[in-house]
Amino acid sequence: MSKPTPTEQVTQHIAKMTPQVAQTMQAIREVILETSPEIGEHIKWNSPAFYYTGEMKAFDAKEYKRDLVVYNLRKNGSIMLVFPTGATINDTTGILEGNYTDGRRMVTVTDITDLQNKKQALQTVIKQWLDLIEK
Repeated sequence: MSKPTPTEQVTQHIAKMTPQVAQTMQAIREVILETSPEIGEHIKWNSPAFYYTGEMKAFDAKEYKRDLVVYNLRKNGSIMLVFPTGATINDTTGILEGNYTDGRRMVTVTDITDLQNKKQALQTVIKQWLDLIEK
C-alpha cells in the first residue's frame, strides 16, 4: 500500500474531527486553496498546513518563508490559523491578531458563519503574503 498524498493526509486528518469542527476545517481549507493555485497543503506540526509551492530565492529553513498558515485546533472547537511570518504582512484588513516577537500572527475562526464573515479579509492577507515572496 502506498503512502497517502499530502492532500489525502489532510483529508484524513480533517475526517477524524467532530462533524462541526471538520466542516469548519474543510471550509477554511477551501477558502485558502481557492485564493491561489500557488498554495499547496500538507500535514506539518501534526496539523493541516498551507505553503507556497512555487520557486523561491534561497533562504534559511528556520525563517519559515515558504509556510503560509497552519491550523491550531483550540479546546473550545475554534480553529486558530497561525501565520508564522504574519508580521511581514501589511494587514490593511485588521484580521491578523497578536504581536509576537517571533513574527507570527493569528486569525481565530469559531465556525462557518465566522469564516464567511472573515473570508474576504482572510483572502486579502493571503494575497498580500504571496506578493511578499522573494521569487
